[in-house]
Amino acid sequence: MKNLDNTINEKVLKGRKIGGLVLFLNIVFAIAAILGIIYCGTHGDGENPQPMWLFLLCIAYLFVGWIPLCGLKILKPNEALVLTLFGKYVGTLKGDGFFYVNPFCTAFNPAAGTKLGQSGDVSSKTSILTSTAGTNTTTTTTAEGYSRKISLKVMTLSNSKQKVNDVLGNPVEIAVAVMWKVSDTAKAVFNVDNFKEYLSLQCDTAVRNVVKIYPYDVTDNVDTTGDGEADDGSLRGSTEVVANRIKEEIQSKVVDAGLEIVDARITYLAYAPEIAAAMLQRQQASAIVDARKLIVDGAVGMVEMALERLSEKNTVELDEERKAAMVSNLLVVLCGNKEAQPVVNSGSLY
Repeated sequence: MKNLDNTINEKVLKGRKIGGLVLFLNIVFAIAAILGIIYCGTHGDGENPQPMWLFLLCIAYLFVGWIPLCGLKILKPNEALVLTLFGKYVGTLKGDGFFYVNPFCTAFNPAAGTKLGQSGDVSSKTSILTSTAGTNTTTTTTAEGYSRKISLKVMTLSNSKQKVNDVLGNPVEIAVAVMWKVSDTAKAVFNVDNFKEYLSLQCDTAVRNVVKIYPYDVTDNVDTTGDGEADDGSLRGSTEVVANRIKEEIQSKVVDAGLEIVDARITYLAYAPEIAAAMLQRQQASAIVDARKLIVDGAVGMVEMALERLSEKNTVELDEERKAAMVSNLLVVLCGNKEAQPVVNSGSLY
């Protein structure tokens, strides 16, 4: 059944779990045909010949009786089989069990021989063609022995590391793991040429489209949400937000292919090697400045507290010049990188 946009909708075949009955009847009829041939050959004579039609019927059944066996299909849990009859979509078998369909129906799955990175959905055969779409490697088997069943399990696409420029133009290396599954078998098989390669390409483009919106680290005057106001979003600090945006971006692209994106997670994030050293020095310098600010603030507070305590208890009377000298000495001691060496003044204070 097709709608206005020529998209084929999934049609699940019901009431086909009669494979066991069909197999049993086929075995019974085959045994009956063999016994019929034996009977006609041993009990027929010139005076009382056995009916010729019975003999021919048994012979004919032995020749064509295997055809119904081609309609027997076995499915495990979370497996599906898309069936076509002379090029026309018949329906989809879902659920575990022993099914029987029209023996002239054929299973169709153009992505049966394609294996995505870490998806583990098909077994590699002897003759293999390997192609790279974007940065995801897909392996297509050319042997005819692979299964044409479609897995409905949640599978993982491990997006390889790719170099993308962030919003500031800095090259960043990022890798994403995408959890996905087939939600509509008819769309997955008929709407795109190969739904696995299609998903791989859409993952690459979605990562590039989202990463270029964010800076690697928090940066002033950068709008990552599109509301026209600067925010503190970044690839390093807003990992969950970035991953959700990548998930939504991929989902919007693969919905017509009958795929559902369950989750997406960033598995690797770093500056590109050519600028990693410079960015590390920048981070170290920023950390040193922040630490110095904290030390100076603490030292000034300690000096103020010391002067207040001396004034309250009238321990010693200091003029402005001596206070300035004391503040200078205390700041040098408290803010220095090394321990201060004490100097004992044995003379008078002035």
